[in-house]
Amino acid sequence: MFRHVVMFTWIAGTTEEQKAGLVAELGKLPGAIPEIRRYEMGPDAGINPGNHEFVVVADFDSAEDYLVYRDHPVHRDVIERAIRPIMASRAAVQYELPALGER
Repeated sequence: MFRHVVMFTWIAGTTEEQKAGLVAELGKLPGAIPEIRRYEMGPDAGINPGNHEFVVVADFDSAEDYLVYRDHPVHRDVIERAIRPIMASRAAVQYELPALGER
């Protein structure tokens, strides 16, 4: 398995409506991109200061499947329409998940 984790902070003035719209758009991706095996997202719990505000965690069978997702036109459209207009910063990492017996 292969995991992609991306965290965002939003620009000042980002509305709850914009955030809800982003969640709705991201929620459509698993139905549009069959390579996605698991897809989770959510706002930061607000427990620690300085955290990013939102996270997406996506799992794939392989790095190649992640690349399909990364470059998929539906995903690219969500980035351009719903993320970029409100994004202040982004941090991401991709990594191989060990098999269950290797943990």
